[in-house]
Amino acid sequence: MKKTLLPILVTVCACVQAFAAGVLVEAERFRDRGGWSVDQQFMDRMGSPYLIAHGLGTPVADAVTTVRFPEAGTYHAYVRTYNWVAPWFDGEGPGRFALKVGGRRLKEVLGTRGDGWMWQYAGKTTLRGGAVEVALVDLSGFDGRCDAVWFTTDADDVPPADVAALDAFRRRAGALPAAAQPTEPYDLVVAGGGIAGMCAAVAAARQGCRVALINDRPVLGGNNSSEVRVHLGGAAEVGPNPGLGRMIREFGHSREGNARPAEYYEDDKKAAFIAAEPNITLLAPYRLVAAEAAEGRIRSVVVRHIETGEELQLRAPLFADCTGDGTLGYLAGADFRMGRESRAEFGEALAPERADALTMGASVQWYSVDGGRESRFPRFDYGMPFTAETCERVTMGEWKWETGMNFDQIADAERIRDYGLLVVYSNWSFLKNDLKEYPTRRLDWVAYVAGKRESRRLLGDYILKQDDIDKNVFHEDASFATTWSIDLHFPDSLNSARFPGREFKAATKHIRIYPYAVPYRCLYSRNVENLFMAGRNISVTHVALGTVRVMRTTGMMGEVVGLAAALCTRHATTPRGVYRDHLDELRGLMHEGAGRRDSLPDNQHFNIQRPLAAPRALAAKP
Repeated sequence: MKKTLLPILVTVCACVQAFAAGVLVEAERFRDRGGWSVDQQFMDRMGSPYLIAHGLGTPVADAVTTVRFPEAGTYHAYVRTYNWVAPWFDGEGPGRFALKVGGRRLKEVLGTRGDGWMWQYAGKTTLRGGAVEVALVDLSGFDGRCDAVWFTTDADDVPPADVAALDAFRRRAGALPAAAQPTEPYDLVVAGGGIAGMCAAVAAARQGCRVALINDRPVLGGNNSSEVRVHLGGAAEVGPNPGLGRMIREFGHSREGNARPAEYYEDDKKAAFIAAEPNITLLAPYRLVAAEAAEGRIRSVVVRHIETGEELQLRAPLFADCTGDGTLGYLAGADFRMGRESRAEFGEALAPERADALTMGASVQWYSVDGGRESRFPRFDYGMPFTAETCERVTMGEWKWETGMNFDQIADAERIRDYGLLVVYSNWSFLKNDLKEYPTRRLDWVAYVAGKRESRRLLGDYILKQDDIDKNVFHEDASFATTWSIDLHFPDSLNSARFPGREFKAATKHIRIYPYAVPYRCLYSRNVENLFMAGRNISVTHVALGTVRVMRTTGMMGEVVGLAAALCTRHATTPRGVYRDHLDELRGLMHEGAGRRDSLPDNQHFNIQRPLAAPRALAAKP
């Protein structure tokens, strides 16, 4: 695997940019982050990655860096932070932290006030100039967050609050580059390092394409990573193209379950799967932040390193959106939908009478462990009251702990994730402090990276609908097979009755299907001619998404996209051109698949719903 070139840090602090009598410190660039973690999930909305003190109620170790001050003087410190419980609670929030400068803690407690991202005054300090140690001191362990620190000799010099103006401020300060650095051209750029993106990149690379794979986390695998911990669902190596999905044997996990210990998800196998391909350049952790498109064609994209701020410009004739949120398609002007279609539009019995914005939600999974001795948990009461009747008397929460179905999964993403945290902490606090249950159990893991299910769906030359699946409609461009039930999540009725409009648990009804081969035309954009897509953002209705969204299935989508991209490269054509002029060749590649042919154990023996056997008449179709 080609190695990504990271910026060389040539100063003792590296995370600091100075101008006039002000110094801007980006929190994600602290030299030693201690127990704080980098969170990039919401930078498109709030403007930047930030550090989060995710300690499950126990304060985390200080984040520390060295700041070079250009001159002696009295400096006023402003910290960009957010009181994350503000949507539900009017008082001071739990995410308390402080700023320490030169070994002295400034007087203000941060992260407890306001109702949005803001610059909070931390205090003032007199310095001699030169190198000074700066630290973020967590006071609670309850997800305090810090985006940046601004030191200024002018008490009235507060950075802008508006995200666009703040971005310009960062560039003037030198915290972001004036322009992205161009890289070598690629044959294919894949945005998103989940299962779909991994398989797309490897399939194309094994056909000789030079591929850039962008992943905005340091860990590959998306929802199947140790950061989110969702199992691989669906069946592979089935349908008219049985070679598809065999490559999942190369990295799939060998133990079952959601919300299990980190080692169950075998991140190292995913990393090795990508590292073994010399034609892949892995850009991790880089976030896609911009796209240049003209006349229905993407020319380039810009990606930003979530820790250093370095920006790269990537050019290619072909791009694949495997982001889940359809981010690349959205930036490039691709047609998309969100929410549920009306029953009449596609004749779907499972669709609502009227179209609406409801989506499946995002899960913050968690579990506790029995430590064998008494374990306490801080009282956590921030606007989510529980009673003996309404609490959840459980020691773990997996997919059913699902929030945000009535909110915008992109615009409201941070609120949705934070509500997931709020209910976990509030419920556990009630169990431990009010009911005195589980005295020897402690919270051991709570995800801070939300596991999403649905947001934008990019539109292709064909939109898969319920009728295709119910009637096993034949398409000449049949590609990957979907086997999971039509699994559409909706608010749990009892949870809705207890918490109307504030649901945090989901239910579903599994409607079993015959294995169904989805048209290749669902995997490329109808109006951006060089854009593929794979994952939960492909061209389907909300109802049809219920069956294609699980990860063995999305991996096969990615594999098809990688093979089709190789044909585009070979024949100097577009994704649509493959359908029109090279479909037979694509069929041959899909039938064989891109997986290794040596002996590998079948690791999909669990967590797959066995599909119905297709009627003989349907199964016999070519």
